[in-house]
Amino acid sequence: MAKEKQQEEAIEKQLWKAADKLRKNIDAAEYKHVVMGLVFLKYISDSFEELYNQLQAGDGDYAGADPEDRDEYQAENVFFVPPTARWSYLLANAKLPNIGKIVDEAMDVVEKDNPSLKGVLPKVFARDNLDSKSLGGLIDLIGNIAFGDAKARSADVLGHVFEYFLGEFALAEGKQGGQFYTPKSVVELLVKMLEPYKGRVFDPCCGSGGMFVQSEKFVTEHQGKLNDISIYGQESNQTTWRLAKMNLAIRGIDSSQVKWNNEGSFLNDAHKDLKADFIIANPPFNVSDWSGDLLRNDGRWKYGTPPEGNANYGWIQHFLYHLAPTGTAGFVLAKGSLTSNTSNEGEIRKALIEANLVDCIVNLPAKLFLNTQIPASIWFMKRGRTTKDILFIDSRNMGALINRRTKEFSHEDTDTIAKIYHDWKTGNGAYGDIKGFCVSASLEKVREMNYVLTPGRYVGLEDVEDEFDFKERFESLQRQLKEQMAEEAQLNQRINDNLAKVVVDG
Repeated sequence: MAKEKQQEEAIEKQLWKAADKLRKNIDAAEYKHVVMGLVFLKYISDSFEELYNQLQAGDGDYAGADPEDRDEYQAENVFFVPPTARWSYLLANAKLPNIGKIVDEAMDVVEKDNPSLKGVLPKVFARDNLDSKSLGGLIDLIGNIAFGDAKARSADVLGHVFEYFLGEFALAEGKQGGQFYTPKSVVELLVKMLEPYKGRVFDPCCGSGGMFVQSEKFVTEHQGKLNDISIYGQESNQTTWRLAKMNLAIRGIDSSQVKWNNEGSFLNDAHKDLKADFIIANPPFNVSDWSGDLLRNDGRWKYGTPPEGNANYGWIQHFLYHLAPTGTAGFVLAKGSLTSNTSNEGEIRKALIEANLVDCIVNLPAKLFLNTQIPASIWFMKRGRTTKDILFIDSRNMGALINRRTKEFSHEDTDTIAKIYHDWKTGNGAYGDIKGFCVSASLEKVREMNYVLTPGRYVGLEDVEDEFDFKERFESLQRQLKEQMAEEAQLNQRINDNLAKVVVDG
């Protein structure tokens, strides 16, 4: 298993390096759609050709079937790929100077034959800055990867390739990359804590769909039924929405309820009547131009009107509005939202706490997010809570650097935090406060703290064994000081000697 995983990762990394080499002078933000579009086309073409061969053989249930009948593919939940869009056709034409136009036309015909993909596939392959040799090389490269049978393709290699590429493009884009991609380890933590086994899962700012992919993966890993959860999403950036639709299709996840509109969730809620069992989200931090001035009397602001200059408490109440009577929401927000008292935010937070909606707060380490250095936290809110205590977890000292600017949680880190939360929730006696890390605080304590929700205010300082020897430390500092003073005296002497040698013409 470990060997297989290692090979999988090697394939992803090898493919990424080769694809990145072909990028040349194209921005990562633009190149992303070229590469992701081709990986997606390869995936649907492979799935199509596998079923095509079975229909052509005409064995068993497929006796007398027509391999060119679109209905046969729809019945098997496989995208129909017309002849000029099949990977074999693209490979045969990869060296032609007009290969960009051929791929754009392939994307067009696939969309025409598959209404669920309408407006999803990129048509960016005939642009002047993408030369035909590089595009042909990319087609050869992706075509040479053996993706295995359909099940492995959808569940493992291709899904991993797509997910890995999204992460690498996000790193390459830096700040802009964070707008479509939530770091995998943060998503993993949210999903492990929420445990969305069954019900409606909603993300009203879904980016490229990573929250949904991780939720489905979680259900599969825990022997659940994928049909037991349904996905609802909304995204205001159309190119990001396209990525989400492709990302979900590769995983075999129904994305029919993942909607796009320009206005976004606040102004044009695509799921007005939805009451979700789980809400999982990473909304943009501290957004000032969120149209709050147009929504002063909105029915969602049950706990207070959010300030026009910051969307944080608008997001919180939008989530709550869409939460089922026993639903749970887990979402990332700027850490400032835990303490802010400006423009009614403190009053809204107090109202949320007094309404017994805040379940758990997790303080996150710095450098987890690509698009911001703003410190972040995770809020968990639940309707129908049976306790008035709030769990505070301070994970600032967890995670490890993957490069100078970016940190990520290990699987062990996310397991540890999730276990603390579940032990606390079940109340089976397995939970205990850990100084400096986690504490279950009463409502009275939170009132005493003036409704501030920063975990560091509650968990205290970590217990450390006191091996400090004052005498030894004092003597060591004295020695260091004497050495520094001696070095300084020597340096001053050299400066004076050199100055004495300088002759000034007069």
